[in-house]
Amino acid sequence: MSTANPQPLWQPAPERIAQARITRFQAWAAEHHGAPAEGGYPALHRWSVDQLDTFWKAVTEWFGVRFSTPYARVLDDRAMPGARWFPGATLNYAEHALRAAADRAGEPALLCVDETHEPRPVTWSELRRQVGSLAAELRALGVRPGDRVSGYLPNIPQAVVALLATAAVGAVWTSCAPDFGARSVLDRFQQVEPVVLFTVDGYRYGGKEHDRREIVAELRRELPTLRAVVHIPLLGTDAPEGALDWSALTAGDTEPVYEQVPFDHPLWVLYSSGTTGLPKAIVQSQGGILLEHLKQLGLHCDLGPGDRFFWYTSTGWMMWNFLVSGLLTGTTIVLYDGSPGHPDTGAQWRIAERTGATLYGTSAAYVMACRKAGVHPARDYDLSNIDCVATTGSPLPPDGFRWLHDEFAESGADLWIASVSGGTDVCSCFAGAVPTLPVYTGELQAPGLGTDLHSWDPSGRPLVDEVGELVVTQPMPSMPIHFWNDPDGSRYHDSYFDTYPGVWRHGDWTTLTSRGSVIIHGRSDSTLNRQGVRMGSADIYEVVERLPEIRESLVIGVEQPDGGYWMPLFVHLAPDAVLDETLLNRVKRAIREQLSPRHVPDEIIEVPGIPHTLTGKRIEVPVKRLLQGTPLDKAVNPGSIDNLALLAFYEELARKRA
Repeated sequence: MSTANPQPLWQPAPERIAQARITRFQAWAAEHHGAPAEGGYPALHRWSVDQLDTFWKAVTEWFGVRFSTPYARVLDDRAMPGARWFPGATLNYAEHALRAAADRAGEPALLCVDETHEPRPVTWSELRRQVGSLAAELRALGVRPGDRVSGYLPNIPQAVVALLATAAVGAVWTSCAPDFGARSVLDRFQQVEPVVLFTVDGYRYGGKEHDRREIVAELRRELPTLRAVVHIPLLGTDAPEGALDWSALTAGDTEPVYEQVPFDHPLWVLYSSGTTGLPKAIVQSQGGILLEHLKQLGLHCDLGPGDRFFWYTSTGWMMWNFLVSGLLTGTTIVLYDGSPGHPDTGAQWRIAERTGATLYGTSAAYVMACRKAGVHPARDYDLSNIDCVATTGSPLPPDGFRWLHDEFAESGADLWIASVSGGTDVCSCFAGAVPTLPVYTGELQAPGLGTDLHSWDPSGRPLVDEVGELVVTQPMPSMPIHFWNDPDGSRYHDSYFDTYPGVWRHGDWTTLTSRGSVIIHGRSDSTLNRQGVRMGSADIYEVVERLPEIRESLVIGVEQPDGGYWMPLFVHLAPDAVLDETLLNRVKRAIREQLSPRHVPDEIIEVPGIPHTLTGKRIEVPVKRLLQGTPLDKAVNPGSIDNLALLAFYEELARKRA
């Protein structure tokens, strides 16, 4: 992908730059902490990584972080893994998430939306009251700091209350969405041995009700550490025998008591997709998440009181945790429980309209689906409140940038497009949104503050304007404190620090441009390597899926036993499309002309569908293993896949080729 100097797609207006919280932070940090007053974001970022301790100290002061006992120093041990942040400090994440209740009691903290698309508010005072009541009940059930509390819940207000009450007690939250089957949930929850399980009787999706009572019964049988199960009657059924009723636990009018815990006390457990084995149980800390999310949401996303923050997500994806953290900045968060495309492809835009969202986040896949379906968001919906549309999950292709920009520009809107990239591993972004920088088509604006991001070649040499491994060379507060059940830390070490000792290698191909922007090319663990030239799969998807006949694609590079290299492209066609000679030639020509002749696949094969993880990411590595002859039960963890039946096609293809 070219990184020559193009014209920006978008430039922030001078007023936007002047009013941005990050601009005010820079001026304040210059006055109080020696940050550069001039030079804009590039100078601020350089300072934030050169003076890492001072930068994070400044973040705590700027956002008024309340340490109930003071810290001895900012960063005690800089080694990765094992960096120790703010030793001696105690605090509580939930206390910070509910601070706005003090002066904005009657305003909405949550706007809850289901498939009727009618928002229902939950005020700050009501949220605080329910958290106080539930936290007291959890303590009465014997829940203590460090105990695990689990939720098998959709994106509903009860999930937010349960997370915050868990954090208030100093217990450790973990959740799965109710579209996960029993095996997928048990692969996650059995690792952490929860003492409480919050469940629903079912959920609504795509206009249908999905009963989950049998799965809940199985979870209760297979989680012997449970002391209590809490029933939330989303479909209106009675609580099963022995389960507690949600409404009874949240009826009290109890002042929340916030357990003051060490900075590195566990806040929650997130999980990797687990496509090739048990999901990694990733533990992040109360203090680390608090600081990273204040920085990310309050400075990079420019969120604060008066904003409304909507991100389409489920409780099984880190973006849900990130969305809940919008509360830290006093922002109203929008919770949507339902299908992203019900009753039609424009559903998410309708929710943004009806909730008055100022920052609307979604997946790159949804943006591209809207483009293909002929949706006209700014024409057909009143989106005048939206300042920013953000995307993640996969790189937003250049066509997605141009489509969003043009759709909003036609209505006269000044739309900031923020493609962001990070990971469950840090529950944050390595690079993405900066309200004061230009947006270049197909590029993330810049690395995040305090994130010492680089692109390295295999020998650890920094690269500019070239594709390399995405690495982070200094610690971030939200890096995992450890993995669950990894007593010697070997699994954690091998996941990120095996390639470059002491340096976080994330597993993405990236380009850092000479303009300071960032391009993500896809996962490096599923790299395509033709004649010694490495490339990311995202570049191929972007070109191929521009063609209206291609609904979705999957490209795999398979090393052959004879030393050869086979690179098939699998295509899932749009309805009524036919993979005839004409379409085959168009696909090849598009790749040849827009990428290079080297990228042209050896075969183009029609498939009944592309398999994904439960959070919607294409699974390249397990398919590659299948094509190399690995048996299905060894190539993939079946509980991690959205449609296991699709893998039979690739398994059969491997058999035929063998």
